[in-house]
Amino acid sequence: MRIDSVHFRNRGSMFLRLFSAFAFPLFLLFSISSVAQMPTPAAPIIDAKSYLVIDSKTGHEIAAFNKDQPLAPASLTKIMTTYVVFKALKQGQITLEEEVTVSEKAWRTEGSRMFIEVGKRVKVQDLLFGIIVQSGNDASVALAEHIAGSESVFAEMMNQHAVSLGMHSSNFRNATGLPAENHITTTHDLATLSRAIIQEFPEYYKWHAIKEFTFNSIKQNNRNSLLWRDDSADGIKTGYTEAAGYCLVASALRDNMRVISIVLGASSTKSRSNGSQALINYAFRFFETRLLFKAGEEISNARVWKSEKLYSSLGVLEDLYITIRRGSYNNLQSQLDIPTAVMAPLAAGQPVADLSINLDGEELLRIPLRALEDNPMGKFWQITKDTISLWFE
Repeated sequence: MRIDSVHFRNRGSMFLRLFSAFAFPLFLLFSISSVAQMPTPAAPIIDAKSYLVIDSKTGHEIAAFNKDQPLAPASLTKIMTTYVVFKALKQGQITLEEEVTVSEKAWRTEGSRMFIEVGKRVKVQDLLFGIIVQSGNDASVALAEHIAGSESVFAEMMNQHAVSLGMHSSNFRNATGLPAENHITTTHDLATLSRAIIQEFPEYYKWHAIKEFTFNSIKQNNRNSLLWRDDSADGIKTGYTEAAGYCLVASALRDNMRVISIVLGASSTKSRSNGSQALINYAFRFFETRLLFKAGEEISNARVWKSEKLYSSLGVLEDLYITIRRGSYNNLQSQLDIPTAVMAPLAAGQPVADLSINLDGEELLRIPLRALEDNPMGKFWQITKDTISLWFE
C-alpha cells in the first residue's frame, strides 16, 4: 500500500505546492498481501440478550448486539475485582505472598466458593486463583476487605477504576456479582475492561487459562468450558444468576491475533459456550489484524522551514495495527494531510501531519504523524534564506 494522495492544508502558490510535493516522496509503506478478499457474511445469531466480539489489540468491533444495554453481570463482576487487585499488586500495595485473614463475612458469603475458613490466613495468590478459577465469592470478599477495609469501600474503588477506563455505563455495588440494586454493566464496558486486563497485566492474565485449582483439599474445575474445547481459548470468566442469566467473557489467540467475546443473558451454559465459540470462530475466519507501521520508523518526511535540518522524518510513536475484513488489505488506500509550510522548531513527538487509511471509500482510521526527532531553529543564514523564499509565497 502506498500513500495514494497528498493533501496540503491552507492555500499556497503553485511553486510552494509543487516544491512541497517533491519534498514528500510517495513510497511503499509495507508489503502487499496476495490473499484474495473473502465475502463477509453477517455475524451468527446467538442466544443472548447482548453480545460483542472485538479484536483485543485494536479494539475494533467485529460484531455486536445490544452492546450498550445495561444488564446484571453476575460473576463477570469479578473481572473488575481482579483488575483492582492487579493494580494493587503492580503499585506495591500488596504482594502475592501476603496473607489475608478470613473474616466471618467472607466465610459466610453465599454462592460459589473456594471454601476458605473463618479466622484462617490465606495467601493473596491463592485467593486470586480462587476467584479466577473457582469463581469464589468468599475469596472476592476476603480480598476486597483486605485491600479496602470493607467491601463497600472496595466497590467505590471498582467504580473509580471503571470511570478511568471509560466504562461509562457500569456501576458496581459489590465485589462478587451477587444481585444488588443498580449493579450493572454492558458488553461494551466489559470489552474495555477485558482489553485492559490483557494489556496491562499479561503476567497475571495467564492465570485465566488454568483449568482446575485445589484448595483445602477440594478440587474445582474452571467453569469456562471453552478451555477444554478450543485450544486457542485462554480466558476469561463465566457468570450466572437468575437475574443475569448465563454469561461468559471469552478470549482466544490464534496466529498472533487475539479476540474477545462477551455474551450476556444466555439461557443455558451450553448456549453461552456455543454462542461464544461461534463469535470467536466468525472473528478469526472473516477478519484479520495487520501491523501497519512500526514505532519509530519513517513513514514520510516533511520539508521544515527555518530549521537546522532541511527535512524531518515523520512516523508513529507506538506500533499501529488495523483490523480489517480478511483479504481486503490490497484495497486499503491512504491520504496524507499536511500543512503547506511546516516551520521550525519541531520537537520529537510533535504532530505534524495526519494520515488517513480508507477502505472502499470509508475512513477506517486517522492518525497523526509525528516528528521522530528534534529539529531546532537553523542558523541565521538558513532562517534568512527561508524567510526570503517564503516572501515569494
